[in-house]
Amino acid sequence: MKVVSQYNALPAMDGDGVNIRRVADFTRTKFDPFLMLDEIKSDDKQDFIGGFPPHPHRGIETFTYIRKGGFEHRDQLGNVKAIRASDVQWMSTGSGVVHSEMPLADANDGLHGFQIWLNMPAKDKMRPAIYRDSSDTHNPEITNSLGATLRALAGDWQFADMDTHISAPVQGLAGQGMVADLMLAANAQAQLDLSHRQYAGLYLYQGSISSTQQDTQAHFQQGQYLIVDSQGLLSLQAGDDGAGLLVFAGDPIREKIVHMGPFVMNSQAEIEQAIADYQQGRFGEIVRSC
Repeated sequence: MKVVSQYNALPAMDGDGVNIRRVADFTRTKFDPFLMLDEIKSDDKQDFIGGFPPHPHRGIETFTYIRKGGFEHRDQLGNVKAIRASDVQWMSTGSGVVHSEMPLADANDGLHGFQIWLNMPAKDKMRPAIYRDSSDTHNPEITNSLGATLRALAGDWQFADMDTHISAPVQGLAGQGMVADLMLAANAQAQLDLSHRQYAGLYLYQGSISSTQQDTQAHFQQGQYLIVDSQGLLSLQAGDDGAGLLVFAGDPIREKIVHMGPFVMNSQAEIEQAIADYQQGRFGEIVRSC
């Protein structure tokens, strides 16, 4: 596995005082078609109890994955859904979405989840929003003989040395985006072939991994994001404590973007229009509790 570059997730705060760790790039778009990854991981309610009150988006896709605990999602499209452990949620926001994400009242054992942003191509940024989640189905998994389990979250996946394919319920992300959760037992091994996509990345959320690079053994730890060469075979081995990784793949959109808060467009004029449209109520109103 050839690591092109690596980054450390940095502490940040968003929503109503939610503590997160973030990897993002809205300038050079080196994660294209992905823009940002936020991780929430805490057993202390004070780190996340404020949640994410109503806020807008335009021009991006948000992809949420929960490993522990959960959120209640509400939006102006009429969707009201509880997103719990192992669930994913995808919103292709297009011309505009207003939504909230608040911790579930019965999620008393902490929270561990991720929100990933993808850019949308200019031709799609003003189309109607799309919402999907996996709460009424499940995200399929396969396990190899070396102690690795692969859970498909978006797109189609398989281990490089197995014929079995699995398809996630959520398909059609911008930039042919794909997301999977790779869970490795102690000293487990896995190989992935992502050569059908131009971009590949790994985020290590738990444990440690090693991989041979240019005849030397490289080691990586929790909290690191790796951009890897998608055209080479990804060969990974977990350390004694096992490992958990999010795996990303896609095709770069390669368009100039302008970013301001929850809006990602292609020009400053489009950003200003998004702000004006939201302020004038053109995004609609969020579904309220009865």
